[in-house]
Amino acid sequence: MKLLVLDRDGVINEDRDDYIKAPEEWVPIAGSIEAISRLYREGWRIVIATNQSGLGRGLFDMTTLNAINMKMQKAIAAAGGRVDAVFFCPHAPEDVCSCRKPRSGLFQDIATRYGLDNLRVVPTVGDSLRDLQAAAALGCALHLVRTGKGERTLDSETLPEGTQVHADLAGFADWLLRQSSRHTAA
Repeated sequence: MKLLVLDRDGVINEDRDDYIKAPEEWVPIAGSIEAISRLYREGWRIVIATNQSGLGRGLFDMTTLNAINMKMQKAIAAAGGRVDAVFFCPHAPEDVCSCRKPRSGLFQDIATRYGLDNLRVVPTVGDSLRDLQAAAALGCALHLVRTGKGERTLDSETLPEGTQVHADLAGFADWLLRQSSRHTAA
């Protein structure tokens, strides 16, 4: 199975310091919807792992989060793609939970859902150090995009060893599809 894990805010859509609190605030990053669709058409199963502390902070409710994710899903479907599942942490940073990135609970849930012992070499794309740390705990192949918090992360953090850096999700998709075609040609 070709499985791929993406963060949402800052990777697929524009991030906001005041959170995405309504469907109309969800704005895709140029090229991200098409990138997901291309990957889907090439046989990749795409899941999202995202912290959504706005729920725990009371900034929006589950109905609103579902509406935001439905807007994203409809945009991806209209471009010929699909996201298999959205895994999210609803907790605020001060809550003690195992699912809030940089902890690896969301990734453990993904491994369980897809019947995998681990996520070794599963490509994971994020825009922050905490995305990479959560994925690294299960052996994922780490990819940072410069969109969202990515540029700031590059300037201020030491990235886990082996992290590949891409301009955006479209650049990652180009890279991944080139890698896939090399392996099938070999």
